[in-house]
Amino acid sequence: MTAEYFTYEGVLFPCMNFSSETLSYMENEFQVQDNDIFNITYPKSGTTWMLEILSLIRCEGDPGWVRSVPNWERAPWVESQSGLEAALKYPPPRLLTSHLPVQLFPKSLQRSKAKIIYTLRSPKDVLVSLYHFSYIMHIFKSPSSMDTFLEDFLSGNVPYSSWFDHVTGWMGLRGNENFFSITYEELQQDLSGSVRRICRFLGKELSEEQLAAVVENASFQSMKGNKMSNFSQMSDEYMDHQKGELMRKGICGDWRNHLSEVQSQRFDTVYQERMQRLGVTFPWD
Repeated sequence: MTAEYFTYEGVLFPCMNFSSETLSYMENEFQVQDNDIFNITYPKSGTTWMLEILSLIRCEGDPGWVRSVPNWERAPWVESQSGLEAALKYPPPRLLTSHLPVQLFPKSLQRSKAKIIYTLRSPKDVLVSLYHFSYIMHIFKSPSSMDTFLEDFLSGNVPYSSWFDHVTGWMGLRGNENFFSITYEELQQDLSGSVRRICRFLGKELSEEQLAAVVENASFQSMKGNKMSNFSQMSDEYMDHQKGELMRKGICGDWRNHLSEVQSQRFDTVYQERMQRLGVTFPWD
């Protein structure tokens, strides 16, 4: 089976489980509710991890929900056809996930108090993670080599298009009271402190015991062993389980094991050119 892509308003999407009709509905007709919480990322930036953290905060650290309901049902990916159907039936308050760039997000967000949590990750680690992920997911084309994939990534010729556009678009909302951004690296460095900050943003008060339970159940080892979180239950139609697992390493800086000095320098040149105007310093800078 060869993956196919289509373009919607200049952004690439997989053909499988996505359509222009669904994306148009999302952008123009989907009604964001004031009590919605959106887990937003560029692919491979900590989406599943943040989804687990938000699921556990919602249940005050009780792991019952995360161990009994698949994560794509707990927080559906709204731009996919199946995810949109699930979101429309979801009783409020909804927990929803999206990789959409800001310009394709529902216009109704502008009139809403819905909370946006945007997780970013070192783009070199995103590149390497997406490279491996593309081999196991049937909806993505398998890369021919790291060299060609690097060029596709830098030019935005990948699903959801440019990392640079995605980050500069969403980070344009910083300063809005319903927007919160955090990095994968901050979660790695201080998960407990990060969970406290997320709770503060959500207006959710947890006891020390509940907070500790969120941290414990959102650890890489705990998630890797949870079949409702590690994508082992995902249909073979979408994922080739023989080729690998969704949760590979869960570390920072793995790009050093995959990119040559030349590839790394090429990346740095484009990064500096594209990111200088944003005026934000990230942990990987």
